Formats: sequence, structure tokens, C-alpha cells
Amino acid sequence: MKLKLQHFDIKIGQHKVLFNLADAKELGVNPGDRVRIRGRESVSAIVDLTTDMVEAGTLGVFTEVYEHLKPLAEELTAYTVEVFPALRSKSGKIIKKMMDKEHLNREEINQLIKDVVDENLSDIELSAFMTASYIHGMDDDEIEWLTRAMIDTGEKIEFDTHPIMDKHSIGGVPGNKISLLVVPIVAANGLLIPKTSSRAITGAGGTADLMEVLCNVEFSAQEVKEMTEKVGGVLVWGGSTNIAPADDKLIRAEYPLSIDPYCQMLASIMAKKGAIGADNLVIDIPTGSGTKVANVQEGQKLARDLINLGHRLGMNVECALTYGSSPVGRTIGPALEVREALKVLKSLEGPNSLIEKSTALAGILLEMGGAAPRERGKELAMETLRNGKALAKMKEIIEIQGGNPDVIPEEIPIGEYTADVCASSDGYVIEFDNKWLIEVARLAGAPNDKGAGIVLHKKMGEVVKKGEAILTVYAEKEFKLETAITTAQRTNPIVVEGMLLRRVPGATYGLQ
Repeated sequence: MKLKLQHFDIKIGQHKVLFNLADAKELGVNPGDRVRIRGRESVSAIVDLTTDMVEAGTLGVFTEVYEHLKPLAEELTAYTVEVFPALRSKSGKIIKKMMDKEHLNREEINQLIKDVVDENLSDIELSAFMTASYIHGMDDDEIEWLTRAMIDTGEKIEFDTHPIMDKHSIGGVPGNKISLLVVPIVAANGLLIPKTSSRAITGAGGTADLMEVLCNVEFSAQEVKEMTEKVGGVLVWGGSTNIAPADDKLIRAEYPLSIDPYCQMLASIMAKKGAIGADNLVIDIPTGSGTKVANVQEGQKLARDLINLGHRLGMNVECALTYGSSPVGRTIGPALEVREALKVLKSLEGPNSLIEKSTALAGILLEMGGAAPRERGKELAMETLRNGKALAKMKEIIEIQGGNPDVIPEEIPIGEYTADVCASSDGYVIEFDNKWLIEVARLAGAPNDKGAGIVLHKKMGEVVKKGEAILTVYAEKEFKLETAITTAQRTNPIVVEGMLLRRVPGATYGLQ
């Protein structure tokens, strides 16, 4: 069948075309079927139907398909293509095999990930893949093949100098800004650490969101290599490098389902590290109430699985189980967190939780990379902060990424609209609800509004007086502040109690 081409200048994240219902009936295709389109180039696409968006005799294509067909400018008004029914993708059968709890071989996993990256899977197929992964999981061989497939379908960075260091956090803890300290500490001691980071999906600020307050974070893989070799480290957004591109596509499928398949999580972490050629990797696993890892036992299992996968990939992996039941530092939200981190770099002025966690993890990397003897890494990390070498290195990183190396923390813009949440009684801070703290910061505008977030005035165990501010919400827009403060007052994300929690009288009290 020959059809005139109509371009919808929209990227939808998959190869999809729109048939008029009459043309679809004549060709014998239904929604979800695949067709082969032959123009200047050929491409396969998924069928969708319409009665009014395209006329009979016309094929509607979105940008992903249009770019493959490559019509010339002079052909646009009368460009026609040939369309044929095509077989269903091999990945559909592979996904059905997963759903039946059958073992996949390496070739099948490679085909599946190739179709994910090439955007050849429909929304239903991608959702089925994620659901089958979540319910049935994968064995060690399948997870290794999945990880390698994710590495091989994207760009790789091959450094001439080794060892290459890296750090990753499982996430779930608000205010976890430690990469802004770990990376310059490690780089200042002569080790290479190309830190590719994510933007926040459900959090109030990923490392890339934070670093974007100071400088550009979007670079090609080649630029990441060159900058790292020049100054020792970078803090960039991984999404702009085309490193392990399948990961971002799978995350988008996970988000509406609110699931995070265990096998996908392992592969996601290790694929990005493998793609940058990491030799030594430390993984922060926060544990406790409100985190992704509920207790130490779950954390130890995750650590064993990550270390095992790293061994299969030729990486030396160590994991640090860290306290995650309260925020790291006293700030949540990009600009506020950057201010706090820079103050620590400049003068060691800052919360102990931030300094302790950052130097502990940096110390592990220094030991793994041979820059410090065993059990002396944290000491060297602290000294690197005290003597100003970490600050000097951070300035180099900011400058090479296009920012102002002489930025003053207090001059970083934060939200102009503020409101306090005050304690309703005397007592002590006994609990933080991390999920609601993150939600309040997001309602205030974080991470998209860089100046939005929360400042905590009280931490665990500190004395609180009735009417005293326990947190302040910052926002760039007044209506967002109102929504955030209403939610904070309703959900009570910081629990304050007196030392006497409850009085339980005895049954015989008052007997004579």
C-alpha cells in the first residue's frame, strides 16, 4: 500500500504510526501490530488508529519514525511511502517467555535490550517486561547478561589511565548531597572519578540537579573523558552522554507502575559504572525507616548481590550500609543543599552527618584506589577538607564545566517565599518521615525550581520548645509555598514528643 506521509513533529519515545481506520482495514492491521515502511530508508513501526487525525490515503508518523525515512526538503509536500504488514517483534515472544518463568539466554536478552534502546517496543510490551521482571526476577546469569547488554547498547568511556573510581547511592534519603564532597576529595588525591549522576525522579534533588546550580552538567561521553583526565573528576548528568541508554527508558516505564524490579535495579547501577570503565566502586546503601532498604539484613543481601555482579563484570565493589532514617545535613532541595556543601568545603562549617558520611565514603575510595593505607582513608579525607585541597579541586571541576569557581555560597539564589512549621509542644525530635519531607520539598517546587526546598532547624534528639520553628519551607512561587506548607502541617514529617510518651496506670491504683 502506498500512502502519503504526514509528519507530527512530536517525540513520543517509540516508533509508532497513525493509520486512518479505512487504510488499516484494507491493509489488515490492528492497533499494536507492526508494519514495515519503505521510503528513502526503511523502518518498522507500531500501528495505532485514528478516524480524524489523518485522512484516508495518509500515514501519520511521529518524529522518531520520520527521522529514519529521511525525505528530502523538496519532497515534503508529496512524499509517499510503501507500507507492508510485518511480523511481531522477537521481543514479544521473549517477554512471553519471561512471563511463563522460563530462563532467557544471552541472545534473547541482547535482542530485548536492543529493542528497548531502538524504541521498537510498544507501551504494553515494555510494561509487560517490567512486570514480569518485578514478579519473577532473574538469576545471576540473566542479570549479568542484562547488565552487559545495557552497557553494549550505549556509549562507553575508555580511559588511558587507571584506576577509575566511582560512587553510587541507592537513594531514598533526603539531603544526600555527599557526592559534592566525595568527588573533589577523591580527585584531590590523584585518583580519577568521572561521576555521572541522575536527575531526581521521585526525590527532591539528584546530584545532577544540585550540580546544575553551579555549572553545566550536560556533556558528551568524549567531553566527560577529556574533562576527567584534565582535572581528575566531574559531576555530570548521565542522561546526556548516551551511556547505558536503556536504563532511562526502563525507568520511565517503571515510574507509572511504581515498581523497581530488583534485577533491573542491580543492572541499572552496574551498567552505568561499567560503561565508564570503573575499576573501583563504593555503593552507599542507606537503611532504616523511610528508606528503600528497610533494615540491615536487606542491606547485606543487596550488598552481596552488588559485589557478586561487580565481580562478574571485573569491578572491585565495596558497599557501605549507612544510617538513613533521617536527612543528611539540614537542607533539602538543590540550591539549599549546594550552599550547605560549599560551606563545608570552604570552612568545614556544616552538620556532622554530612561531614561524617562524606569522609567515610571518600575514605573507602581512597583506600580502594591505593591513595591511603587500610583504615586510614577517612583520616586522609578529613585532612583533604581541612587543608583546602578539596575546595581547590571543586573549583577546578566547576570551572571546567563552565561555572564560576569563585561562587559564594550565601549568594546562590534561593526561594524568596518562606514559611515556618512550628512545634505544637515542648519535647525532643524523635523521628523524621523522609517520604513526607521529600514530598513537601517537591510541592514547594524542587528539583525543577532550584531555589525551592526545606531547611531543618532541629535534628534527631534535639530539644524543641513549643512554638519554635522546626523547619522552614522555601519556594520560588507563592502558590507552591502554600501547598507545601499545608501538606507539612497536615502530615507532621518531624515528630516531636516529650520524654514521657504515655502514662499507663496500674489496675489496683488507689486501693486502701
